[in-house]
Amino acid sequence: MPPLNQSEEEEVRKASRNWMKYSGMAVQMIGVLLAFVFAGKYLDEWLGTDPWLTLVMSLLGIGSALYVSLKDFI
Repeated sequence: MPPLNQSEEEEVRKASRNWMKYSGMAVQMIGVLLAFVFAGKYLDEWLGTDPWLTLVMSLLGIGSALYVSLKDFI
């Protein structure tokens, strides 16, 4: 394989940065959502309100995950 010239090398770097940025955003979304779901499950067990806090915390987690992800675009 011949060596890359400077413009090709810059394109490869840009593609790598984009890939890392978007995969990091996915990991953040999953982490935030899981944290809210597990907090809801814990609160349900602690307070005895079986499905309700898990549902509420899941919806809050979805909103928070979207906010965390979309603030990078704005």
